Order: sequence, then structure tokens, then C-alpha cells
Amino acid sequence: MFETITNFIPQGGEIVIIVIVIGVLIFGAKKIPELAKTFGKAKGEFEKGKIEGDKELKEFKGEIGSKDKETKSD
Repeated sequence: MFETITNFIPQGGEIVIIVIVIGVLIFGAKKIPELAKTFGKAKGEFEKGKIEGDKELKEFKGEIGSKDKETKSD
């Protein structure tokens, strides 16, 4: 039963084409570049935040590690 259902689901490149066509129909051809630019900026901001969060986490772990070493040596 599931084999017949999965045969009708688009796979690979077909799904990309379907998504692009739906996007053009919903937003129009003129809005697509603006949306791509906005998504690119949002991704860049997300990556900056992720890097900053990782950096702060490492600093926090370093502070905890140094405090543990101080208490063990006492």
C-alpha cells in the first residue's frame, strides 16, 4: 500500500521545480529577488548569532573549568 503512495510523491529535482513554480505563483516574479535578499540577510544574521553564542559558551565553559581547578587545588 505504501509503495503505491510513495510512487506519487515527487522526489529530487521535481520537488525543487514544484517549489519554484509555487513561489512564483504566490509572490510574483518581481518579488522573488527581494525575498531571496531578505532570506540571505536573515541567514547571515543567524550565522553571526550562532557564532557569537558558541563563543560565549566556550568562554563560560572556560570560566567554570578554571573555577573547578581552583577549588580542587585548595
